[in-house]
Amino acid sequence: MKTFEIITESDARVLERGDTVMLARGGHITPLAQDTLNERRVKVLRADQVSDEDAALAPRAEIRSVAIGSDHTGIELRRALITFLRGRGLAVNDLGTHTTESVDYPDVAAGVGDLVARGEADAGIVIDGAGIGSAIAANKIRGVRAVMATTETIARYSREHNGANVLALGASLVTADEARAIVTTWVTTAMREPRYIRRLAKIRDLERRQK
Repeated sequence: MKTFEIITESDARVLERGDTVMLARGGHITPLAQDTLNERRVKVLRADQVSDEDAALAPRAEIRSVAIGSDHTGIELRRALITFLRGRGLAVNDLGTHTTESVDYPDVAAGVGDLVARGEADAGIVIDGAGIGSAIAANKIRGVRAVMATTETIARYSREHNGANVLALGASLVTADEARAIVTTWVTTAMREPRYIRRLAKIRDLERRQK
């Protein structure tokens, strides 16, 4: 993560959208730079608030690529969301399934979760009948924070407060329109508060306790 003593307008304009940078202790951001940082959704962490290691836990503020998978119950909803996400300009890795033959949701969740955990996708979406099983399975993968959301409010909180990087949806619980609204909120909400990132570090530490 790049560290700045001062961030000027010219610095802000060359940072990638959704990037995260560190401001050194006593550092300064010029007013024009702050406007540009806000517009580009660049996350600025202060050295006295959170460490570099902890800051890396925050999910990307600007989601550009999504891995998506479903079991046999979620095919129709998955296809609708793929079209929707690609229409928004996101790169989508479709992991299937593509037939109505029964598929075990843990296998689908693992495929999506692995790509997110390895950094090969900015975020993941998994779909089964209720979304609950896929969320449980995905959360067994180190580095994955999966949430099952049935409302836009849950989607927003899961990102802003909990840094969720995988979204689980229940094909039997939400309509295609509701799913699109949930996904829109989820992919456009960023985690920015250092206090929330510190809590992610405690979740990471719980993962490290597992042998």
